[in-house]
Amino acid sequence: MSKHEFQTEVNQLLHLMIHSLYSNKEIFLRELVSNASDALDKLEFLKLTDEKYKDLDLPSKIVISYDKEKKTLQVSDTGIGMNDEEMVENLGTIAKSGTKHFIESLTGDAKKDSHLIGQFGVGFYSSFMVAKKVEVLSRKPLEEKAWRWVSEGDGEYEIEEAKKDGYGTQITLYLRDDAEEFASEWRIKSIVEKYSNHIPFPIYLVNEKGEEEQINKASALWRISKSELKEEDYKEFYKQISHDSEDPLLWIHTRAEGTLEYYTLFYIPKKAPIDLFRVDYQPGVKLYVKRVFITDEERELLPTYLRFVRGIIDAEDLPLNVSREILQENIILSKIKKSSVKKILSELKKLLEKDREAYEGFFKEMGKALKEGIYSDFENRDKLLDLMLFKSSKRDGYVTLKEYKEAMKEGQEKIYYIMGEDENLLRHSPLLEKFKAEDIEVLLFDDEVDAIVMPTVTEYEGTPLQNISSVEEEGEVEKELNEKFAGIVSAMKAELGESVKDIRLTKRLKDSPAVIVFDKNDPDIAMQQILRQMGQEVPSPKPILEINPDHEIFEKLLKKDDEQTTRDIAHVVLDEAKMAAGVEVDDIADFNRRLNRLIARAI
Repeated sequence: MSKHEFQTEVNQLLHLMIHSLYSNKEIFLRELVSNASDALDKLEFLKLTDEKYKDLDLPSKIVISYDKEKKTLQVSDTGIGMNDEEMVENLGTIAKSGTKHFIESLTGDAKKDSHLIGQFGVGFYSSFMVAKKVEVLSRKPLEEKAWRWVSEGDGEYEIEEAKKDGYGTQITLYLRDDAEEFASEWRIKSIVEKYSNHIPFPIYLVNEKGEEEQINKASALWRISKSELKEEDYKEFYKQISHDSEDPLLWIHTRAEGTLEYYTLFYIPKKAPIDLFRVDYQPGVKLYVKRVFITDEERELLPTYLRFVRGIIDAEDLPLNVSREILQENIILSKIKKSSVKKILSELKKLLEKDREAYEGFFKEMGKALKEGIYSDFENRDKLLDLMLFKSSKRDGYVTLKEYKEAMKEGQEKIYYIMGEDENLLRHSPLLEKFKAEDIEVLLFDDEVDAIVMPTVTEYEGTPLQNISSVEEEGEVEKELNEKFAGIVSAMKAELGESVKDIRLTKRLKDSPAVIVFDKNDPDIAMQQILRQMGQEVPSPKPILEINPDHEIFEKLLKKDDEQTTRDIAHVVLDEAKMAAGVEVDDIADFNRRLNRLIARAI
């Protein structure tokens, strides 16, 4: 017998399971059954693809038994099994820093948090919510030796050689006094029906007479005709494969026949998956071939921007021994992917048209990911643009590009937008003043991803898109005005020196004294922020300061021959324009000193 200490993260997780996530204990059985199903999936695949495993004779099944007097519960499977090294790897450590992400994602609501367990692949440890001791007896097919893993969840576990008739894994839970309810027929049946009805292998319960009774449907739900399924069937299956406690927003069930034969069942969740914006996100779609599970780790089954989708692809025409390399280049899978994307986008458009409130809820959760497709999926760009929702300078809610076009003023030739990361700053940007005065709507692009994605969109249905921060002046400022303010502009240029690229008069402002814009060859503020977040070193381009000749500050400055006031105003006006654009002021103390001097003179 060898003793081992749990990985530090596992200890943290066990503590959480036992002390914090105790309110929804029943999910432990969901997780153990799910793990048993995975073990059966892996062996089924080997039986069909590897000659060594073809003669294995045990039927694929899961068996649950209990003993009221001994307060034990047992879950057994005839799956792939584990040896001693795999027990250390699978039961003593957690890969992919799953625990760290799990702990970061906790909300404090024990019931909600318990549903995160399956999403992070740490479900086995939920056994310790109900058990004071857990034993795992396992044997791999084609191997004589069996191994026993034992732990009381106290920081240590033991592994020893053992004996086991037949291959597979048997998990025995020694229940805590307050978990005796799980050693009963009705409780086990209710949990299996609730969470595991459509596990594709039969689940048997050994009753008090010692007889095995199948307690789940064991059907590949995605292959059942839609007419034979109820809403509840779809919802239960979604919760089983996603470990989500909420019902899905919608589902898309397709059977394709003809040149290609395949089945797909896709779900759109109501809430974004926890790892939606993590580099190491877990793909949500599983691939089957002729009902045989192939993989749930292939990211190429759907485009990355649809990574929030959960579900199944089951192809009839792929070889069972398909490798990762073949998957990425397979023409059949490519056609299924192409068709699936069009179907998903089509269903989202229907939702947008039929239930705007539900679609807006979806877009708030998953819209940022969906926007990535505009940049990466040129073939479906038009469909994706129709699904986009944007905030607007004239509306409280969201507007589509189609709705914007329908509301355009007569003679308006462009769709205008302003870009940044702070909605409030955008709504009060001096750049909007002229558009508000002319009653022209401006879209607010305030998602981080907009700075990368939207500049690639030059037009929508023939109408150009225009960033108002780079709008060219409509006609030059009158020669007389330039001559009138030439002295002030020259004095401000001398004072601000290298801190600006240029200073010029503008006709685009109505109320504000000044605004900063950037040369068309320089990245704007939003793009600068994105590039820095991506770890790139971005030298801050110098802004162009545009001043409003109609503003009373400059009108009064013309009449006031005061060099110090002109210098102070140059700095204060530049810093105010920076703040209005969300740019950090270089020297706050200097700004305050100059502002106080100007206030004192004005009193």
